[in-house]
Amino acid sequence: MDTTDQLASMGTFHVLKLPLGFIRVLEWLFAIFAFATCGGYSGQLRLSVDCMEKARSNLSIGVDFAYPFRLHQVSFEAPACEGIRRERVFLTGDYSSSAEFFVTIAVFAFLYSLVATIVYIFLQNKYRENNRGPLIDFVVTVVFSFMWLVSSSAWAKALSDVKMATDPDEVQLLVSACKIPTNKCGSVHGPRWSGLNTSVAFGFLNFVLWAGNIWFVFKETSWHKNAAKLAGQTSEKQAGTFGQQQYSQGSFDQSGSYSQGSFSPPSEYSQVGGPTSYPNQM
Repeated sequence: MDTTDQLASMGTFHVLKLPLGFIRVLEWLFAIFAFATCGGYSGQLRLSVDCMEKARSNLSIGVDFAYPFRLHQVSFEAPACEGIRRERVFLTGDYSSSAEFFVTIAVFAFLYSLVATIVYIFLQNKYRENNRGPLIDFVVTVVFSFMWLVSSSAWAKALSDVKMATDPDEVQLLVSACKIPTNKCGSVHGPRWSGLNTSVAFGFLNFVLWAGNIWFVFKETSWHKNAAKLAGQTSEKQAGTFGQQQYSQGSFDQSGSYSQGSFSPPSEYSQVGGPTSYPNQM
């Protein structure tokens, strides 16, 4: 308990209430969901091969596959419907690159989010020292945002191909006995895809979180602070210039009204050289 109390007193846990720390915690959790739903997947499909001679039939052929989805290495035995001979059939396709890329990004994102959260809480002064921490944090956040988008898109395409390659209707076409019209082949059940569909959803959700967090990390950098100072100085200069213009305009108006008040237009009866009276003209 003493160690826990010391850590609590040393840390600034209020940062978790701010968007910067709160989103980091969400990124940490959602990264776990992403690599767990993809990396921990295993599926199975079942076929039935009904030969013309019933003794040679197999109505429940199980085909198991799992992460990293190297389907070309997955095989199963099916009856050839010719004597007692059986054949080994391999699935087609290798989708390990996209799956492993997605899981790798998720694992590294999980680790970085964990480390960043610890730094926010216990090493806040070191984080802000010389402004290196926010700058590194900003660059890494941008990189992870891009990598989440790329890996999630690649994994979504690979998952679509995996579904096609493990479709029981497609797999039964690989069995030689199913190409003979006298034999009947069918699917007992197909794989369940809810876990892998969830992994794709978590991948794009992680992209949204990391992309949205770019702004909050950018606000901690010197770039944003310098831009804010420059904008403040510009607004102050504009306000001062506007005040000086108002003062000059007010002074001009006052001098103009005074000049107009002291000026009296000449009377029509005080013309120089004009007649003073009608009898003098006579």
